[in-house]
Amino acid sequence: MIVSGLVRSSLVDYPGQVAAVLFVPGCNYDCFFCHNRSLLDGSPSIIEFSAVMDFLKKRVGLLDGVVISGGEPTLQKGLISRLREVKALGYKIKLDTNGSSPVIVAELLQSGLCDYFAVDYKAPLRRYEEICGSGAAGETVLKTINLLVAAQADFEVRTTVIPQLNEDDLLLMAEELPVVPRYVFNRYRPPEKYLPADRDRVMTAPYPPEKLAALAAGLAGVQPNIVT
Repeated sequence: MIVSGLVRSSLVDYPGQVAAVLFVPGCNYDCFFCHNRSLLDGSPSIIEFSAVMDFLKKRVGLLDGVVISGGEPTLQKGLISRLREVKALGYKIKLDTNGSSPVIVAELLQSGLCDYFAVDYKAPLRRYEEICGSGAAGETVLKTINLLVAAQADFEVRTTVIPQLNEDDLLLMAEELPVVPRYVFNRYRPPEKYLPADRDRVMTAPYPPEKLAALAAGLAGVQPNIVT
């Protein structure tokens, strides 16, 4: 597993836990609103995993957990073996994923290494390629989410409410999903780095916070555990 970035302490990336965040490079999606585009193109920086482990050993008792984010962690070779090393230190582990690798998520569920999952559901099924790039398939993401539901795993689904998603889209997404234990609506913020061809989409004004809260409230009958 390649690590390209490290946040030493975060209060927002793992619900209820103080966690370090490890960022891995590479992704099989190309979302125009990605905030980690530097991990997707060019030659990402590399932090030796031995240095990561040295840091985590020194923080035992000070940090509760470790978040593996990206990029897309399920594409990383050696992911499970590296998670075993982290787990051996006593940390809780959260995995952030775009949901495109249900086979890997199934292996992680079987291993018991992950204590929490966050899966991004980015668009209604019919618009997945439009929003996430060629080859992106919402059906595969739903398979991952249904695996987590069936396993009674501790997880959340996240949707960044980009301005290109209208109320009908959001209702359809809520209906496409099974009822999930936590459904998070994240407010859209324009990324600092984006493809020139995406400028108009990136610069579209986001929903104001009060509108986002109203949209979430309107879906509570479909997804009772929705939050903003």
